Amino acid sequence: MVTHTSDAAIVLGIESSCDETAVALVRGDRTIIAQRIASQEAEHAPYGGVVPEIAARAHAERVAPMIAAVMADAGLTLDDVDAIAATAGPGLIGGVMVGLVSAKALAMAADKPLLAINHLEGHALSPRLADAELAFPYLLLLLSGGHCQCVSVQGVGRHVRLGTTLDDAVGEAFDKSAKLLGLPWPGGPHLERLAAGGDATRFALPRPLFGRAGCDFSFSGLKTAVAQIVAKGLDAGARADLAASFQAAVAATLADRAKNALAMAPASTALVVAGGVAANQAVRAALAGVAARAGLPLVAPPIRLCTDNAVMVAWTGIERLRAGLTDAFDHAPRPRWPLAELTRT
Repeated sequence: MVTHTSDAAIVLGIESSCDETAVALVRGDRTIIAQRIASQEAEHAPYGGVVPEIAARAHAERVAPMIAAVMADAGLTLDDVDAIAATAGPGLIGGVMVGLVSAKALAMAADKPLLAINHLEGHALSPRLADAELAFPYLLLLLSGGHCQCVSVQGVGRHVRLGTTLDDAVGEAFDKSAKLLGLPWPGGPHLERLAAGGDATRFALPRPLFGRAGCDFSFSGLKTAVAQIVAKGLDAGARADLAASFQAAVAATLADRAKNALAMAPASTALVVAGGVAANQAVRAALAGVAARAGLPLVAPPIRLCTDNAVMVAWTGIERLRAGLTDAFDHAPRPRWPLAELTRT
């Protein structure tokens, strides 16, 4: 019999917190056995953002067939799985409910442990899947469309938030600035491609909180500055320059905040970046410089695992299973669930 602490333990993960329906099977030896992701970009693109009702309906239609498909891809049955993990929050409540209820049904039917995963902890622990040498405690910059935080990751279920955004999340600032520039949704990747052909020095954009103590963030002023420039009119070259200037301002701001956060967490073994914005190469380069000056490695998941995915959910399930942290079947979905509220009980 496979024990839950064994590298042979297998966890089925389900992710449905926003606009990606994802299912994955991961083994304790860090093998991704099988995974599938169904994007909802086409459904939400006409609205320029995620519509919760549309997202929930799409999850409900897709999750069961995707679970069956992943199991078939792996040539496994539920008897071969050691636990079922699903995102239980934070996120859009309709989608979270779909994934969590599906996981509960499978776990009950197969008599397997349930693992209710905090989506933020999924991002926080996913770098340990890609880097077996990454040891606690490390400093995490969680950068996504809904979150922008500096967190000291001290262990499974043990996280200390050092700083957060005072207004917009960094991914939201990317998407809204991209929309101002007339780029398709989701805007972050499109803005990065546009910026590649631009002059990052052309526009002197604000860098909110840059140089100040602490590691909180603010991006609303930067977004407003972009809107004011766009309102004056831009030719094609100026659009690329503005995109590059915006990206440079964000990267410099994140680097400044990360430098301060490392000073607040001097025992950190690494600077880690996760979340969708971690896929941005300018951001990675700026943070790599901060890490190098601190004598630490910069660790980031592979780009395909930066955005929402079920691999990180399954891997976090493995980490929590090893720590003996399983959940009751009455665990409630949560639209808000700060990392600080995770407890090791």
